[in-house]
Amino acid sequence: MIRKLLRRVFRRAAPANALPDPAVIPVSRHGVRREQISPAANKVCTVLQEAGHKAYVVGGAVRDIIVGQTPKDFDVATSATPEEVRALFRRSRIIGRRFKIVHVMSGPETIEVSTFRAMQDAESTETDEHGRVLRDNVFGSMAEDATRRDFTVNALYYNPSDETVIDYHHGVADLQQKTLRMIGDPRVRYREDPVRMLRAARLGAKLGLTIDPAARAPIREMAELLENVPPARLFDEMLKLLMSGHAVKCLRQLREEGLHHGLLPLLDVILEQPLGERFVWLSLENTDDRVRQGKPVSPGFLFATLLWHEVLADWEARKADGAHSQPALFDAMDAVLDKQSGKLAITRRIAGDIKEIWALQPRFEKRAGKTPYRLLEQPRYRAGWDFLRLRAQSGEIPMELPDWWDAFADANPDSRESMLVPDKAGTAKKRRRRRKPSGAGSNPPADA
Repeated sequence: MIRKLLRRVFRRAAPANALPDPAVIPVSRHGVRREQISPAANKVCTVLQEAGHKAYVVGGAVRDIIVGQTPKDFDVATSATPEEVRALFRRSRIIGRRFKIVHVMSGPETIEVSTFRAMQDAESTETDEHGRVLRDNVFGSMAEDATRRDFTVNALYYNPSDETVIDYHHGVADLQQKTLRMIGDPRVRYREDPVRMLRAARLGAKLGLTIDPAARAPIREMAELLENVPPARLFDEMLKLLMSGHAVKCLRQLREEGLHHGLLPLLDVILEQPLGERFVWLSLENTDDRVRQGKPVSPGFLFATLLWHEVLADWEARKADGAHSQPALFDAMDAVLDKQSGKLAITRRIAGDIKEIWALQPRFEKRAGKTPYRLLEQPRYRAGWDFLRLRAQSGEIPMELPDWWDAFADANPDSRESMLVPDKAGTAKKRRRRRKPSGAGSNPPADA
């Protein structure tokens, strides 16, 4: 304990020139206006600054506005401690283990507020055997916080009060030059947090940036460090990647960097199947289009498409071994999701959505009797139909099937009755007549 305290004291006593001096960039050069920042983020910065603290909109929001994209959320970095932030905002809560942050709720928005982090000390920082940081609750200066961030384009601090950007690592210049550059030694930074390798691929694809050679070179050889990332965190990062609106570019970037192996354990197998590859890319393109148009997207639907052909192969194998169709399908679904969960902690809710979409597929083949009417009433009917249409577009099934269901759903009751298609067997199976037990209906024997 005493040695750790001494290390921190001497580290803080290090000369100021060990850290870079910031550039204060005016709005005429970066183009970010106060009106482009969410009202909630502006308010959080104002309240913190009026209380005597430093406070800036930081990271991805600033980066995205500079390149002309609309941020999904806004984060704030401050000199105030989590407890001081919590005391200033009634609707707020402290969360996090590895690094405590505060969620400030303002109307429908939640602003994530983090305290400036200190530089890490290799001897005092708690890491696992691979060098991944486990605990990081040491607060520091704004310059230290900027140096602690991963990429230069993420180390930008915007002050809404005067519309300036504080830039310690030439992030604005890197954005203008279309370069994604790591702060510090890339090998050390990837070892601290292997997810940064995924983030490099995602940001490069999303922002149209070329990964700096120094940051790109170690990725392929260090990709195995992703095996040590907790499944829940890896799943969150995959969701960001797949729902970014640039999933097609991101996955291609992952393959170029050699990061797809072990990321989705079944992704390589899926993409090696000619039919499965077309199916997956169609799904990703559909998701990208919806994100760009501001339409809702479903993680369950997307993961259902990524894993469908593994389920299909397992299902067919089980039926070939003599298993009944419906139980075989459910067993195949469980087997595929269990295998996947070893690397990606798919939540129970999303896993439930995936299963419902898969389970509806064989029901679309039944177009006789009451089955079509009951299927239309299913809560997941639309998602199931979208999935069915995607299968047809990839060539897995005839397009006639989703077209029939589309017409059936829009038809009036009288037309629906005439549209029903008899089972392949021709007619419904005749009810088997019950055989009467012997002696039934005859008089009981007389007593002897």
